[in-house]
Amino acid sequence: MTSTGSDERGWLRAAPADGGGALLSRAGHRVYAARRLSDLVQGRPPGVTGSQWSSASRAAFDFVLYAADTGRPVVAVEIGPVPPAGSAEQRAERLTDAVSAAVGLPVLRIGSPTLRAAEQGQRLMEYVIDARAYAAGAGLGAGGNDEPAPVGFRDILGRLPDGRTGPVNDLGALTRAAAVDAYVAGRLADPIVRGLHVRWADGPAQGWSWVQMRPDACLVERVSVTEHRFSCGVDAARLAEDLATVAVGERLRAAGADDERLLPRAELTAQIAALSRRRDELVGGFAFDHLCAD
Repeated sequence: MTSTGSDERGWLRAAPADGGGALLSRAGHRVYAARRLSDLVQGRPPGVTGSQWSSASRAAFDFVLYAADTGRPVVAVEIGPVPPAGSAEQRAERLTDAVSAAVGLPVLRIGSPTLRAAEQGQRLMEYVIDARAYAAGAGLGAGGNDEPAPVGFRDILGRLPDGRTGPVNDLGALTRAAAVDAYVAGRLADPIVRGLHVRWADGPAQGWSWVQMRPDACLVERVSVTEHRFSCGVDAARLAEDLATVAVGERLRAAGADDERLLPRAELTAQIAALSRRRDELVGGFAFDHLCAD
């Protein structure tokens, strides 16, 4: 089947050369909000039927990150709830991913019932830009076996919002400080924000985060991070846990001890134990057995 795209220029459209309409410019990149796949791709790619293209071209991404020098898309990003298995939304997402793969468009999906592009999207894009730039720089001039491995972006130490020293690139730092304040105010049974992260061998990275609202009930958030032909510059599983902690912070601002979405502590422990039994399906196994005991 034929295509209307330009083989000379490639399938992906360049961003405006003057940067007009960009949400932000940072470290040699520009970010644009709310772009349809049809805004990014020049015509129907080979192997994609007219019906598939008609459906996929209407798919919208929350953000697109471009290289400022070339204007080429670096990654398209979507933030929001994970579609239910077998749903029309899941089929549409898979079709969009297939078309994106056909034209070489990297895609990053953040799956969360709580996080939204309007509230957390710009901070996430800034974080990814900075993490990728740091990872690229840290890899330059890497020495031999006698030189220590460079500190990862997530593990850089500095002054935290509460005055302590800790990882300054922990996206969940504000939530951790807020949890302490909520505990002092009597809104939490425990001030510690706990979590875990895993990476499925045939699926996304996933992070869990929770706090004890009551001795017998927890506020729990789960976030998935799916990188298609892309790297965030940090371990995707750790990023997923940090984003889950951000989501906990969003819920803490509104939730009370009677929040209907609170999970019994025993049920959370049972779910963690069930996850541990699937360690053979995880990249690197399961490193959180200490959380399996209530």
